Amino acid sequence: MSGKILGIGIIAAALIFGAVVYYTQVFYYYYDLPAEEAEVLLTPLDGTAPRAIAFEDFEGIDATSSPIRYRACFSTSESPQTLDSLFERYEGSEPRNAPFWFGCFDAEDIGDEIAAGTAHVYTSQRNIEFGIDRVVAVTRDGRGYIWEEINECGDKAYDGTPLGEDCPER
Repeated sequence: MSGKILGIGIIAAALIFGAVVYYTQVFYYYYDLPAEEAEVLLTPLDGTAPRAIAFEDFEGIDATSSPIRYRACFSTSESPQTLDSLFERYEGSEPRNAPFWFGCFDAEDIGDEIAAGTAHVYTSQRNIEFGIDRVVAVTRDGRGYIWEEINECGDKAYDGTPLGEDCPER
């Protein structure tokens, strides 16, 4: 009889632990970004400081547990064709999944639009944190998305490869 009780106790402890880990990863660490404090910045082609573009309907989240959990959605009157002539494109970007409850950000749909050429991705800010770039995608119909990417220096730093001279100081 004591073996059954011990087994049930172990299973119950594992289930409780799993539920706590799930809750913290999917809900606890995230917080909403106030729309009134939001900015949508893009880096000009001449490499000067990022400039703000006009936007509305901003929704954003971030988390304290990771530098790549920032996600945001917005709408803009700017078209990708106009932005292409003014701002730096970001190559090789792939949106990361957002929590299921953040409904405006669907990484698969955004990725499909990027692949189809109906969304263009721009550099917002390089090395917003060491090894992390913030990027902005804008679609033809004026929807915009923001997320953070691990750049080449970040890849090297996280896998232990020597950084090289082109990476900024940590």
